[in-house]
Amino acid sequence: MSVQTWTFLIVGGTFALYIGIAIWSRANTTGDFYIAGRGVHPVVNGMATGADWMSAASFISMAGLISFMGYDGAVYLMGWTGGYVLLALLLAPYLRKFGKFTVPDFVGDRYYSNGARIVAVVCAVFVSFTYVAGQMRGVGVVFSRFLEVDINVGVGIGMAIVFFYAVLGGMKGITYTQAAQYCVLIFAYLVPAIFISILLTDKYIPQIGFGASLGGDIGSRIAGGETIKLMDKLNQLNTELGFAEYTSGKKSTLDVLCITGALMAGTAGLPHVIVRFYTVPKVRDARISAGWALFFIALLYTTAPAVAAFARTNLIDTVSDASYAGAEGEKSIPQWFKTWEDTGLLAWVDKNADGKVQYVAGAALAGKPKFAAADDGTPARGASGERLVTNSDPETKNELYVDRDIIVLANPEIANLPAWVIALVAAGGLAAALSTAAGLLLVVSTSVSHDLLKRVFVPSITEKQELLAARIAAAGAVMIAGYFGINPPGFVAQVVAFAFGLACSSFFPAIILGVFVKRANREGVVSGMLAGIIFTASYIIYFKFLGGTPDELWFGISPEGIGALGMLLNFAVAFVVSRFTPPPPQEVQDLVEHIRVPSGASGPSAMH
Repeated sequence: MSVQTWTFLIVGGTFALYIGIAIWSRANTTGDFYIAGRGVHPVVNGMATGADWMSAASFISMAGLISFMGYDGAVYLMGWTGGYVLLALLLAPYLRKFGKFTVPDFVGDRYYSNGARIVAVVCAVFVSFTYVAGQMRGVGVVFSRFLEVDINVGVGIGMAIVFFYAVLGGMKGITYTQAAQYCVLIFAYLVPAIFISILLTDKYIPQIGFGASLGGDIGSRIAGGETIKLMDKLNQLNTELGFAEYTSGKKSTLDVLCITGALMAGTAGLPHVIVRFYTVPKVRDARISAGWALFFIALLYTTAPAVAAFARTNLIDTVSDASYAGAEGEKSIPQWFKTWEDTGLLAWVDKNADGKVQYVAGAALAGKPKFAAADDGTPARGASGERLVTNSDPETKNELYVDRDIIVLANPEIANLPAWVIALVAAGGLAAALSTAAGLLLVVSTSVSHDLLKRVFVPSITEKQELLAARIAAAGAVMIAGYFGINPPGFVAQVVAFAFGLACSSFFPAIILGVFVKRANREGVVSGMLAGIIFTASYIIYFKFLGGTPDELWFGISPEGIGALGMLLNFAVAFVVSRFTPPPPQEVQDLVEHIRVPSGASGPSAMH
C-alpha cells in the first residue's frame, strides 16, 4: 500500500479511538470538566502528563532544531527536562494540596484578590495562545504532507478533532485521550529511531547508536569503508560543507544559561501542566504521577539527540551533490524530496545551473520559499523539473532550503523505511500536537468560565451554566488557535520557547512566592507579574516582529532566553513592593504554612 493509504488507515484509526474515548468519558459536572473528578490513576495521569508535555515542539521540532543547530540545540533538552524535574519536586505536591481547579484560582486565593486573579487569567490566556500556535502549526505540517492537503485545510481538520473531544469531554475526556495519544506518539517516535539506528550503526538502541561507530549497509557506505564514530563523521560532513562542527556551540554561555533558565522556570509555570496534578485523588498521588511522567518523557527526550544526528547524516548523504533530474550514473534526488517540495516546506534553487543540489553553509532563500506560478496557475518548473522560487538569496552558494519542522516527519522517508512506519510517524506527530493543544484550550476555557465568571463577575452562576460557558469558551479558543496555526510567528519550537519565556516571567515567581514566602502579598505579586510579562513580551515582539537586529540584543540574550531576565525582574519588583506594603492577612499566612507541611506531620508548624 502507498504512504497515503497507510496514513489514512492509521491516522483515521487513532482519530476514531480519540473520539470514542471522548464520548465514553463525557464530562457531566464542572469537576469532571475541570479536573476529571480527581479520580485519575497516577500511571494514567503520568501518561497524560507526558502527552500534554510532549507537544509538537518535542515530537516534530526539537530534533529538527538539534539537527540544524547541533550542540546549541541541547538547550531545549536541558531546559525542558530540567524544568519538569523542578515542577515535580518543587511545586506539584504543594499546588495539589492547595486543592484549587486552576493556577489563576491559586493566585486569586493565595493573594486574596480578584485583581490578582484577573491578571493571572490574562497571563494564562496569553501564554496558552502563544503555545497553542506551535501546536496548530505542527498539525498543519503533518496534514499538508501526508494527506496531501493544503496546510490551512490541515489546521482546520485538527481544529475540528480538538473541538470535539475538548469541548465534549473536558479534562476527563482529555486525560484519557491523552493517555492513548502518549502510547501512539511514543511508539511512533521510537520505531523509526530503532530502525534507523540499526541501518546506520547496527545498534538496536538509538541512545547507544548515537555514540557508536557507523556500520550496516548504509552506515558503511557513509563511512566510506572506514571505522568511524557517527558523531565524528557528522562533524566531518558538516565542516566539508562549510557548517560549524556538529558538536561545537556558537551561542554565548550567557545566552545558553538564559534560554535554559527560561525553559526550566517556564515549564514549572505552565498552567496546562500544573493543572494535571489536580486530577489525582491524593497529594501522594501527585508525586507518584510526576515520577511516572518523568519516565515517560525521558523515553522520547533521550532518543531525540540520536534522531537528530541520524536525520542530519542521512540528509547530507542523500541530498548533497545529487542530480535533481536523475541523470544516469549520478546520485539522484529521491522521490521524498520532490513530495516535500510540493508542500512548500522544502525548496531547491539551481544557482549554478549544474542540475545538482549544492547544500552548503548560508541561506538559500531570503525567507521562506515563494514559489513562482506559470501562466495557467500551475507551479512554474525549471530546466531540471524543480519548482521555481522568486526569493533566491544571491549572496550565498547554498541551494537547499529545509524547514526545520519537517526533519522528524521526513526522517523515515529519507532512510527509505516502509510506508507503514512513515504513516505511523504522521499519526504520532498529530497525537503530540493535538494532546497539548487540547490541554491548552482547556486552560483558556476554565480561565474564562471558572476564574472570571464564577469567581469574579457572576458568582451566582449555576453549575450547568458554568459548564455551558466553559464549552463555549473552548469553542472560541479553538477558532483563535486555528488562526495562529495558519499564521504562525516562527518554527514550532521557537514559538513554544516564547510561551515558556512568558510563563517563566509571569507565573513561576508568583507560584514560588505563594508557596514559600508568607510575606509575599497581592500588591507585590501583581506588580511583579505585570512587570515580568510586559518586559518579556515587549522584547520578543520587538525582535521578532518589529525588525530588531542581533546587534541590539541585550548582552547577547536571544528572545528565547529573555524570559529569564523577565523572571528576575518579576521577583525583584514583587520583593520590593511587598516590603513596602501591608503583609497578607494572618489566615493567608496560615494557609501558606499548611500547604508546605506534609500530610500527617506533627509538631507546632502542623497546627496551623
